[in-house]
Amino acid sequence: MSTRTTRSEKLDLRLSPAAKQTLRRAAEASHKTLTEFVLDSAVQRAEEVLAEHRSIRLSPEDWAEFQQRLDAPPVVHPRLARLLQDDGPAD
Repeated sequence: MSTRTTRSEKLDLRLSPAAKQTLRRAAEASHKTLTEFVLDSAVQRAEEVLAEHRSIRLSPEDWAEFQQRLDAPPVVHPRLARLLQDDGPAD
């Protein structure tokens, strides 16, 4: 994350003194301010979580089964077909 990005939002949080000290030491080791370190770390983790929800990881066997199911002809459900042909309630 760029430190030159305009920041207009604020996020407050409460933490233990030990947690703050750990974050402060990690920030110093990274040559960043505490704010920069926490913000960069949080955004990076958020992007990882979102990426995990955008992709599906399958084993080769599961991938083959997935492809097979995609290529299979659709299953016709007569009750659903009738429902889709119904015009619905009249106005």
